[in-house]
Amino acid sequence: MDYSFEKEIIEHYKNNWNNLPKIEVWDNEKENKKIDNFKVLEFSPTKNRDMWTYATCGMSTMDEEIPIELHIFSRKQDKKLVELLTVIAYYHRENNLGLFHTVNFGESWQGNSKCTYGLISLPYLDGPTLENLYLQPIDENLKFYWLIPIYENEVEYKKKYGIEKLENKFDETSFNYLDPNRNSVVVDF
Repeated sequence: MDYSFEKEIIEHYKNNWNNLPKIEVWDNEKENKKIDNFKVLEFSPTKNRDMWTYATCGMSTMDEEIPIELHIFSRKQDKKLVELLTVIAYYHRENNLGLFHTVNFGESWQGNSKCTYGLISLPYLDGPTLENLYLQPIDENLKFYWLIPIYENEVEYKKKYGIEKLENKFDETSFNYLDPNRNSVVVDF
């Protein structure tokens, strides 16, 4: 991503969430890799948003057909989510993730959670105002999506029945996206 859009991305998040982020960079010394100009922004809870939010900044390049940024919510402050979003950004650069794709975390989302995958979803809590950032100088729309931690059987359900059916299950059960120990919305299928 062109460095000049970092400011616009941070401003976009700040304007939508009315909060100033702390900028985090996961330093993976073992692999000695970094994504140029990539950061994770940590937004602490506020009076109107009672949760931590971690958001990518610089995940996509503008050469992608649909450049994206991701955010994930947490009940608690969790620096491990900086690592998780960074690893997903590496994966994205190689595999070009998009809306309604799933990604294997390779481990638990938080603690002993059985949510080991993430679903790239529309930002339902924030709507189209967050979802779209039009970058006028390059005539490009940058998309901001929500990464929802999910179970492996929810991934399989989505593959078999489609995203709409899975989202209906989320709605029917009023699943708690902040609870790492929530039950799966899918029972044997």
